[in-house]
Amino acid sequence: MYTAHPDRYADMPYRRTGRSGLKLPALSLGLWHNFGPDRPAETQRAILRRAFDLGVTHFDLANNYGPPPGAAESVLGEALKADFARYRDELVISTKAGYLMWPGPYGEWGSRKSLLSSLDQSLSRMGLDHVDIFYSHRFDPDTPLEETMGALHTAVQQGKALYVGVSNYSAEQTREAARILGELGTPLLINQPRYSMLDRRPEDEGLMDALDELQVGSIAYSPLEQGLLTSRYLDGIPEDSRAASDSPFLDTDALTEELVGRLRALADIASARGQSLAQMALSWVLRGGRLTSALVGASSPRQLEDSVAATRNLDFSDEELARIDAIVKQ
Repeated sequence: MYTAHPDRYADMPYRRTGRSGLKLPALSLGLWHNFGPDRPAETQRAILRRAFDLGVTHFDLANNYGPPPGAAESVLGEALKADFARYRDELVISTKAGYLMWPGPYGEWGSRKSLLSSLDQSLSRMGLDHVDIFYSHRFDPDTPLEETMGALHTAVQQGKALYVGVSNYSAEQTREAARILGELGTPLLINQPRYSMLDRRPEDEGLMDALDELQVGSIAYSPLEQGLLTSRYLDGIPEDSRAASDSPFLDTDALTEELVGRLRALADIASARGQSLAQMALSWVLRGGRLTSALVGASSPRQLEDSVAATRNLDFSDEELARIDAIVKQ
């Protein structure tokens, strides 16, 4: 029987999410990749156990995570039953709905029917009566935002979610979502945007400013840019890498000589800080405390340990930040 490490809360920083009472670990575990039937079950459970032992109390999912869609939630459901049942109240479990999950007109986007049906399916796969955070995974241009936010509000009213969030919403969309939810009496807890040293749209397009003004939390996905901000591609494209596979999220065309040169320059800065490039990339998105948490994936417990080590050095000098900006923006 799994017993959690007694010192699991000793080192991980926890940050308050917006103006709520909920604190999230600086690093959260995303189950987007690496959790499904194509991976060894014991490896997946070992990653989840190690995460919790290191103070990573937040497991982030979506209805379509896998592959195949739904697999990640099923894997977590088995782990919850086998290892984490007595620790459920120490965990924050989130899921989302909005991307394609099942055939037909109700299997994606942001209608009331789609969101609430998806949530019921997610709860069944995970063996839970509620999730801690339920997200609208993407803005639906063809459904009134009042309907989408009303569905999130209903999930809370039904006791199937404690908090609600949005993901991939612009600054303007987030402001309107927060307004609608506020009028309904269910505050918007958090926004989950894509954000990294190489992708600064949340800063450039005003989303971070909007979240500050609204006092809404933020959690970044893809802070390592699908592996670009690691040492993996500094000396070519490994055969077992995502760039060498048929993944739609990263291809070889993205790895130009110019980009690799910039990645090597960033790796030099990281080395001078006593960090790997991946660790520095995580520290960068968490710098200054503006972001609530950053999502990391892991294919092994060791990889997760390496990511968590980034939280030991979250401070940057002005010179370091200027050098990073000069490299990224050149």
